[in-house]
Amino acid sequence: MSSVKAVYPREELQVPLLMGLLFREVSTTMAAEEWGGLRQSHFRVISSVPPEGISVTELAERVGMTKQGCGQFVTTLVGSGHLKVEQDRTDRRVRRVRRTPKGNRTIVSVTDRILAIEDDWASRVGERRYRTFRRVLEELALDQ
Repeated sequence: MSSVKAVYPREELQVPLLMGLLFREVSTTMAAEEWGGLRQSHFRVISSVPPEGISVTELAERVGMTKQGCGQFVTTLVGSGHLKVEQDRTDRRVRRVRRTPKGNRTIVSVTDRILAIEDDWASRVGERRYRTFRRVLEELALDQ
């Protein structure tokens, strides 16, 4: 991160910029992996599908997308073999989205890679400081 200091004056290093730099680090690391053309937004959709399945409408709400946009993601992920769509057993009008075994394997792989990134960050700043950082992030992000 020493290159950041050379590019940005310290007084311009607001939290959103710093978070963006960390997101860039994650994106660069994830892009170096072979994920079959999937992006982080795809991983977010796949990981948001619970084992019992979910309707496209509920999935859209969960990931903060429009129903149409989420439907396009689902169509792409069905095409790549990560998700499947079935009619709901109790209401034939509802389509249930479920993960496939490939989708499950992908999420396990992505989660393992993210945990490795977090382990690297913890080793760079120390385990205790990283745990504090993570707790503060969780508090800010989840306790709104």
